Amino acid sequence: MAKAYNEEFKKQLVKENIQGKRYPTLEKEEGVAKSTLFGWVKKDSEECQISQPHTTNFPVIPQKEIPDLHKRIAELEKENLFLKRSP
Repeated sequence: MAKAYNEEFKKQLVKENIQGKRYPTLEKEEGVAKSTLFGWVKKDSEECQISQPHTTNFPVIPQKEIPDLHKRIAELEKENLFLKRSP
């Protein structure tokens, strides 16, 4: 008979995996099979993609402004270097 886990427990283990805890570690600590953990992580990532469509909040920059922006970046880099060297 399959063991039932509550949603909060599943979400906690998925979160720990996303934060860097590896499947074998979670398996040993929590007693949950790696394949089960993998399924939870996969399901969570699929749900995130469905519920949060990919959008960017970056402004669209007209092509003609790009050379001016490169020039401004160069100026700021020089200023930054100067300020780093100042006592």
